[in-house]
Amino acid sequence: MNLVWKLLRQHISLPQFAGFFFANLFGMLIVLLGYQFYRDVIPVFTSEDSFMKSDYLIINKKIGAASALSGRGNTFNVSEIDELKSQPFAKTVGQFTSIEYKAEAAMGVNGQQVLNSEISFESVPDTFVDSKGDNWAWKEGDRVVPVILPRTYITMYNFGFAQSHSLPKLSDGLMGMIDMKIFIHGNGKQEEFKGKVVGFSNRLSSILVPQSFMDWSNDRFAPNQHSNPTRLIMNVGNPANQQITKYLDSKNYEVEDDKLDAEKTTYFLRMTVTMVMVVGLVISLLSFYILMLSIYLLVQKNSSKLETLLLIGYSPGRVARPYELLTIGLNLSVLLITLVALFFIRRYYMEIIISLFPEIDDGSMIPSLSLGLCLFVLISCMNVIAVRHKIVNIWRRKE
Repeated sequence: MNLVWKLLRQHISLPQFAGFFFANLFGMLIVLLGYQFYRDVIPVFTSEDSFMKSDYLIINKKIGAASALSGRGNTFNVSEIDELKSQPFAKTVGQFTSIEYKAEAAMGVNGQQVLNSEISFESVPDTFVDSKGDNWAWKEGDRVVPVILPRTYITMYNFGFAQSHSLPKLSDGLMGMIDMKIFIHGNGKQEEFKGKVVGFSNRLSSILVPQSFMDWSNDRFAPNQHSNPTRLIMNVGNPANQQITKYLDSKNYEVEDDKLDAEKTTYFLRMTVTMVMVVGLVISLLSFYILMLSIYLLVQKNSSKLETLLLIGYSPGRVARPYELLTIGLNLSVLLITLVALFFIRRYYMEIIISLFPEIDDGSMIPSLSLGLCLFVLISCMNVIAVRHKIVNIWRRKE
């Protein structure tokens, strides 16, 4: 085997192997970086709220200049709700219930007041809330009211108030730091409650409270008032269903949150990443071709000497082994350098993503590591088979 190594070192072309090395490195980095970036970024568009289930759409009527001038309201009547319930894509339809009284809230973090103003509450039927245990339960006599806050509140706090007042930033795991008091008055009565934040929502524009609390408080503080809902919540099987878009457009309805847009963005992102990964794979295949060409040239230069080794008793596997080890070593070096580069690149962009979306999970590189190992094994096996095939051809020729 030492003789084969000497032959290999005598005729090895460093520029050719350097070309393979960098082409393979570039191709594998594109593939793994595209895959890892997709896995890290996709939760921004598909992550579910702490309590709101994933396949719910929040619907309201479009408000334009024509409707404003004509005086048409933006509330839903019973017939409109029943018609929406009868649609084939609608599994269940519920309505948002708003407060009929005045309410104020005082909110603080670590003893520092961050909000003190009049606010609005809403509620939806409990079946539309992914409650966990008793977190969302409320009954008459309780002084603590569970609430779900719009995530925009936390975003404004984290990147505005918290930075200017040197306060800790908040995330889902630090909800207990929020101290909230609720003041309600109406019908000649007033009461104070403590608000307990149990979740955040990307899809709500107002504070959500349990339906039981909403029904009790409206009866107590505004017993003779009732308003039609301005928003509906609908459970659908597939939010990207084109029938939903067509129906909403025909009725001049719109989806309040960006659920439909998120589905389209996710599809577009997936398609873009796939194209980038295909380019990376093509580059890797080209680098494989460069390596095979280099190996073939080496074997061709040494063909007479390799044939002599085969004649004196060297097996084809023994002759091919140094070439195989060379290709495996190059592929392993490419994989290790790619993973190190991916680690630092990912650490850089994850700091930006987490600063913008603190609720996003940090994730891991294990899937990319697995993909890299699969590519390493696949390319190395192709290299070994090609080298072994070339040596076997020489062995057969000497026969």
